[in-house]
Amino acid sequence: MNQNLKDLQTKIGCVFKDENKLIHGLTHRSYINEHRSENLQSNETYEFLGDSILEFWISDKLFHQFPQFDEGNLTNLRSLIVCTQNLAITSTEINLDDFIMLSKGEERHGGRTNQSILADTFESLLGAIYLDGGIAPAFKFLEKTLNKSISKLSSKQIYKDPKSVFQEIAQSKRGITPKYQTVSESGPDHQKNFEVAVYVGEELIATGSGNSKQKAEEDASIKATKILTNLV
Repeated sequence: MNQNLKDLQTKIGCVFKDENKLIHGLTHRSYINEHRSENLQSNETYEFLGDSILEFWISDKLFHQFPQFDEGNLTNLRSLIVCTQNLAITSTEINLDDFIMLSKGEERHGGRTNQSILADTFESLLGAIYLDGGIAPAFKFLEKTLNKSISKLSSKQIYKDPKSVFQEIAQSKRGITPKYQTVSESGPDHQKNFEVAVYVGEELIATGSGNSKQKAEEDASIKATKILTNLV
């Protein structure tokens, strides 16, 4: 890690009683492969927990903050806020990328800017905060980091998740609804990794990866949107 853990705790406004939980939350599985003698665990179970906490918090938050919204708008706005792209941006804003424990190989291949890794670590950090101090500091962390996103994204007239955005672009440019196809599925049940391809007609536009099919499809749709709109 490039900086002291105290810097991160100051940045997120949360002081850990047990810094080992914070280290656990920052440990990517690639790091473990290069440091087997340290007897560390990856942050994937923390991520699982953090994902559930985030889902509840944002659902409750949007329900009470926007009572005028119908179910469809609430669902789509929630999808935009918790999507990989937005969580990755949020992670970068708090400099979480500086603290993720990655293997040298993963780092050489751009792991600190990988949206999936950044988003997953945000969720695992949330899980670590909850395990260390309970629900109050976990919710405080989410308020601190995501309120700006909620304000920005809720100001839009239409709320669309990444797959919906790409579908509109594909239909506009090609007149075809995109299709998603699972390319591969690897790893044990608690450490699954999916690779998904998105096609427009017979043309492969992009592939994405994630620890669920939904996240992999989302990753593929974000990349495909950039390709079809010439942003890459």
